[in-house]
Amino acid sequence: MASGVDQAAGMSLVLFSLLLFTYYSVWVVVLPFVDSDHALNKYFLPREYSVILPALAAVVLLLCVGAFTAAIMWKNRKPKKVD
Repeated sequence: MASGVDQAAGMSLVLFSLLLFTYYSVWVVVLPFVDSDHALNKYFLPREYSVILPALAAVVLLLCVGAFTAAIMWKNRKPKKVD
């Protein structure tokens, strides 16, 4: 069973993900149908960033996965035999 700290960390990650998903969904799905002078627009970045930020996050994620894989492969390599 997970400890209380693990459960709190997991719950905070779930809540953060839910908040981020809701914010992005409203930004991408709802905001294009709202007038540009509406007060809701001041809480969101310009629409160009709705494509740039996820693409940047994907590049960073792929770099981290690649670096992790390279580090694991480097650590587990076997020395060459010398005849």
